[in-house]
Amino acid sequence: MLLAVAAEPHIRVEEIAHRVGITRRATLSILKDLEEAGYIQRLREGRRTTYRVDGDRPFRHPAESDHEVGALLQIFSEAPRYGRTDDDGDR
Repeated sequence: MLLAVAAEPHIRVEEIAHRVGITRRATLSILKDLEEAGYIQRLREGRRTTYRVDGDRPFRHPAESDHEVGALLQIFSEAPRYGRTDDDGDR
């Protein structure tokens, strides 16, 4: 759910539910939990809702609490990279 919201801040609840494969009601419940825990902010812009993900928040599980959510989001949102990227052109 965080990936969907991070990728498209203006996404509608129905679209999140469809992408994730859960009901609209379950989506609203999870969004509420994420907002209460500080992982997302919900902002109203006219009749639309915009979501902002706080990537600086640590994971909830104690074994992963030293990692930030933003690092995981970045892994899934970046385009794949192939080969080396140094300037000398050697491979």
